[in-house]
Amino acid sequence: MRCGVYREDVLQSNGTFKRIQRRVVLGSVSGLSERAAWKQFQPYLNRVNDAVKVAPKTGMTLEQFVKEWRVSVAVNLKGSTTRAAESHLRAHIIPKLGRLPLTEINTKTAQSFVAYLATGGRSKKTVENVLLTLSSILRTARSWDYACGNFSLADITMPREGVKKEQRHFTDEEIGKILSAAPEPFGTIIAVTAVLGLRIGEVLALRVGDIDFTRKIIRVRQSVDAATRNVQAVKSPASSADVPMPSQLAARLRVYLRTHEGKTDLLFVNRRGRPFSANKLREKQLHPLLVKLGIPRGGFHAARHGATSALLADGATPAVVQKQLRHSDPRITLGIYGHVIGNQQRDAVENRSARIEQFAV
Repeated sequence: MRCGVYREDVLQSNGTFKRIQRRVVLGSVSGLSERAAWKQFQPYLNRVNDAVKVAPKTGMTLEQFVKEWRVSVAVNLKGSTTRAAESHLRAHIIPKLGRLPLTEINTKTAQSFVAYLATGGRSKKTVENVLLTLSSILRTARSWDYACGNFSLADITMPREGVKKEQRHFTDEEIGKILSAAPEPFGTIIAVTAVLGLRIGEVLALRVGDIDFTRKIIRVRQSVDAATRNVQAVKSPASSADVPMPSQLAARLRVYLRTHEGKTDLLFVNRRGRPFSANKLREKQLHPLLVKLGIPRGGFHAARHGATSALLADGATPAVVQKQLRHSDPRITLGIYGHVIGNQQRDAVENRSARIEQFAV
């Protein structure tokens, strides 16, 4: 068998080149002359000899690269994503790792960084989010041919999960009290949020045309950014969906639409014709109303949690609840609401307890 052997310089993740031996099978000795074998082997040699070894850019610190990342990448991200990343950079990443060359940020460095974050009493979820921001920035640096280190979250020992705080959720009784006391349009905003389990940004971005009384659905297609009040795409592709509109909510929306001035296609706008600020609604209307009614404090997301908890408690399957909440992953639904005890689970425990008591007589 005629074979060709050559060596090729391969770029490593740390910015250096490693020489690797390659072996190519060209054909059988009986079927391929030496001259023909050299001719067949020559393109491999040409490729190696003609290749220009472009060394990756080195010497840049993480803080220096972040400046480039802000100019070229951050401007293209969603506002909420950028704000979260900037918070991680400002509070944790730049103060601790900013002066390090990109090549020195490896698994060992990341593990020490995790220990530093955990020492400050930060939750496992917070540590994971900060690491994801760092990992994303390093991935961009490598794609731009910068020599930089690398680490995998799978190789990092994360801090142990602390005691989970149960998510605040409004009960159906609390929502009923809020609706009976809330002025318009705040009452209808709360009704849509609580009944359908929508995110408050999605509710504030609903358009009149998204309400389909014929098909009895509400189309969720966009969201209002909490900080800028700009209308943008929903959180994920899974979040863009049609949700069923119950008859009671439809009746309420019909009454509300009679007062809609039609100056904008948005369903809910303030006196200036702009989208409502979720933060101001929470501060100026929701929280004062809760104090007045003697209801423990909660935000708009407590209405979403309440809708989900009620659906699960009524026996809806996780798949149905995931579709209603429009989570991209069913593990998100179960991870947040796995504590909810549904009727089937409660009945099963009750029946078994009754049988035990019978034998105990």
